Amino acid sequence: MKPEVLQLSPILIPEIRDKLDQLFTLRRYYEQADKPAYLAQHGATIRGVITGGHTGITQAVMAQLPNLEVVAVNGVGTDAVDLAYARDRGIQVTATIGALTEDVADLAIGLLISVCRGICTGDRYVRSGQWPQSATPLAPLPLARQVSGMRIGIVGMGRVGRAVATRAAAFGCPISYTDLKPMSDVPYAFVGDLITLARDSDALILAAAADKGEAIVNAEVLRALGTDGYLINIARGKLVNEADLIAALHNGQIAGAGLDVFADEPQVPSELFAHEHAVLQPHRASATVQTRTRMGEMVIASLTDVFAGRKPAGSVTG
Repeated sequence: MKPEVLQLSPILIPEIRDKLDQLFTLRRYYEQADKPAYLAQHGATIRGVITGGHTGITQAVMAQLPNLEVVAVNGVGTDAVDLAYARDRGIQVTATIGALTEDVADLAIGLLISVCRGICTGDRYVRSGQWPQSATPLAPLPLARQVSGMRIGIVGMGRVGRAVATRAAAFGCPISYTDLKPMSDVPYAFVGDLITLARDSDALILAAAADKGEAIVNAEVLRALGTDGYLINIARGKLVNEADLIAALHNGQIAGAGLDVFADEPQVPSELFAHEHAVLQPHRASATVQTRTRMGEMVIASLTDVFAGRKPAGSVTG
């Protein structure tokens, strides 16, 4: 008999869905209208859970799964999972660590280029038909900001931070970073204070792990970043005080922002919509076929390892 797995969020890659169906009896919780009744019917036989980083799983749901062995997070964020409760019950929690690194770093640089060079503004200018109507070519569009050579400050020099630094270095950008401590195996300058890092950077890129994080980018940090500075966030929305960011954009205290993440997704503050100097994405840094396939394969490996009595490679619960 195949192990029963409760699926809390969909998998988009057809090949991964097929493999899951071959290996497990999937209980697609996310499709159910009456979720409490569904749990009451199937909860006792569930051995594994598939969920997303944003969806997570509540302690209340886990409590209704007495034979749960593993929660496989299809992502790297585990802040929506009660890890302490899982450890107390001996439930393995896994994440797709490393699978997202390259795509997330790519998008960080993409957001930086987009906001500095006004790519989205230029796209709207062409699509709206304004270009042929302009007496002077490009007159309505302000001059953009050169990206090559910008001073880049990275918050969090983990896998993603290092991948961002590698890409930024290819643009001839001097790189500094802050983290909990200096990293002896990177060639970049460590700055122990976030405000100092912001003051000495043309662009501040957030790549920090944030499972237990709170807003670290506030009005003081944004003032330090300054009127010529840009904020890029591909980490977690809650790292930024969004009210302070909106005020900084509105008052011209920073030059612009590129955001893939928000504090209360999918609810994005409507005040951001009017800002031409804000480039917004719907938390899709990992949304490529290649990365989502790797993530799905890691989810399958986590489930099969635990059911076979092996410790999964992506465990975050020890």
